[in-house]
Amino acid sequence: MLPSSIQISGEPLSGAEVRDICRGLRDNAVRLLSLRGCRLCDRDFGRICRALAGATSLAQLNLNLGVVSSPSRIKQLAEALRTNRSIQSLFLHGSPLTDAGLALLNPALALHPALVALDLGDCMLGDEAINLICGLLPPDGAKSGLKELTLSANPGITPKGWSRLAIAVAHSSQVRVLNLDYNPLGDHVAGMLAVAVASSRTLEVLDLEGTGLTNQSAQTLLDMVENYPTALRSLVLAENSISPELQQQICDLLSEGEEEEEVAGGAGDTQEWERGQEPAAHQRGSSSWMCPSDPSSQMVLMTSGLGDSLLAETEM
Repeated sequence: MLPSSIQISGEPLSGAEVRDICRGLRDNAVRLLSLRGCRLCDRDFGRICRALAGATSLAQLNLNLGVVSSPSRIKQLAEALRTNRSIQSLFLHGSPLTDAGLALLNPALALHPALVALDLGDCMLGDEAINLICGLLPPDGAKSGLKELTLSANPGITPKGWSRLAIAVAHSSQVRVLNLDYNPLGDHVAGMLAVAVASSRTLEVLDLEGTGLTNQSAQTLLDMVENYPTALRSLVLAENSISPELQQQICDLLSEGEEEEEVAGGAGDTQEWERGQEPAAHQRGSSSWMCPSDPSSQMVLMTSGLGDSLLAETEM
């Protein structure tokens, strides 16, 4: 039997459903498990964590919107991640982790051999959490690290925290996608991020939607794109006080750079990573967007080929 996906959204989970989920995980029949916004008792959450600990087919785990809702659940998830070796994408968007909760999770995240995509958007994080996250973006040659990081809507992080992250991104040999949308960054932090992008050899997507930027930031970013060769392909600046003309200039320059790369060497094969951002999930990896589909509250089973890329969640 080929690995399948189980996706349930916003529903209370019955004992029978929990048993089926655990059986699928133990039988290594589940590639994607999404329990976004689901309600279940602590006992059943623990049962699922114990089952996913030994799952070898599970590549994507989505526990967005408050499923990991207490310190005890954070500890159970951390224990499962210490044993699991297959999860590549972990989505915890909208979970009340706080810095203390991330400190409980961090050792398991740092040692996980397969994890490359992490969504910690709207998790009530602050500067202490950023210090931990920077450890998941190791400098060149140190070890493997995250390729995609989402930190949307964490207003407790200060400019000092963002500056530390910018330094880590500049020296990371792995990170390709960085989503910082709906944080009060402002022009000063945007300037630091521009330096990080100019230094990075891998960053392809930077989302700064709704981050309090002005034309001052846009001009700095335009100068960076125009004068320094980077890997950047997509820069999201919507919902900021930036003129349409500046946004268009930046977009045109990024498009020109991508076209030049294709002409010079052909478009290289690029593996696509999935994002579990709330309130809407967009699949990225180029300048195009995939709009979210209508949500479903039913359990969906979909078989996928062994060579298929991870299934992206597109629920609202």
